[in-house]
Amino acid sequence: MEGISLEELQLAARNHGMPLEALRYPVTPVGLHYLLIHYDVPAVEAEGWRLAIGDRSYSLDELRGRPAAEHTVTMECAGNGRARLEPRPVSQPWLLEAVGTARWRGTPLAPLLEETDIPEGTVEVLFTGLDRGVEGGEEQAFQRALPLEEALRGEVLLAYEMNGAPLPPQHGFPLRLVVPGWYGMTNVKWLSRIELLDEPFGGYQQSWSYRVRQSEEEAGEPLRRMQPRSLLVPPGIPEFLTRARVLDAGPCVLRGRAWSGWAPIERVQVSVDGGESWADAQLGRELDARAWRGWSWEWDATEPGEYVICSRATDAAGNVQPVEPPWNLKGYSNNSVERIQVTVRGR
Repeated sequence: MEGISLEELQLAARNHGMPLEALRYPVTPVGLHYLLIHYDVPAVEAEGWRLAIGDRSYSLDELRGRPAAEHTVTMECAGNGRARLEPRPVSQPWLLEAVGTARWRGTPLAPLLEETDIPEGTVEVLFTGLDRGVEGGEEQAFQRALPLEEALRGEVLLAYEMNGAPLPPQHGFPLRLVVPGWYGMTNVKWLSRIELLDEPFGGYQQSWSYRVRQSEEEAGEPLRRMQPRSLLVPPGIPEFLTRARVLDAGPCVLRGRAWSGWAPIERVQVSVDGGESWADAQLGRELDARAWRGWSWEWDATEPGEYVICSRATDAAGNVQPVEPPWNLKGYSNNSVERIQVTVRGR
């Protein structure tokens, strides 16, 4: 973490991660859910706000009056783990905490799109937020597009509630997009406009940002679904500065949560020797097909000493969390296993 800039500290001060001890909650309390704001939180009054879709527009009350659905969804920033890479990419310095799981309530997107009589030849759906800024030397609103077939998935929501209450300003009030399985940048906040495109969107956040590349010269591959990841509820108590853990010797149940945007989690393994050997954890019940899954493992931590605890997830599509981090220029999608330093002390 040497050489972190004032600009990065400024980003870190306005965005925040979820404290890892909050993994104990199946649904993350709103104030602990991770948060990334690209530009500024726009000032929006619900009374005058409308969402434009093609040649139609809708008030918040009209959207709330439509058929509703609620999904429990795990959402993770594509840059989660960036600060653990070497050399470290310069941007929002996420470690492991850029994740959270919430109950999102809203109206399904697909019926609204179908009511607009989707033109033949439509390939993507473009979502525009009210937040504006300058990035890459270009003044812009935050915009992201989805392939039409993804936008028409029944679980994609235009959400107006989070954990049973209206969206807080920082989470996109009055309306945001929620696309289960995709990284957080896809879930456009402060929605103002939805458009149907007959060619792929070429805006900055699609054609340049959020692409995995090894150099500035590469076009790169676009980021979409979350890679499998498992995180532990930190055991014991922390040393203040290093966050290394201290644990009294004796039986200990390690717990955590795992998720993937590709398929359900079907296996979690735990190591207490830094990844030299692995044991299968017990999976908890599935909270929601779109949400993380709890796991537990009984550790006989009776021998005092120094340990490095890791966990790794495997999903039903065969994707396995890597031990070593895959480096890329912007530090995206680093889902390598975490390593928790633990001192087991004698009683």
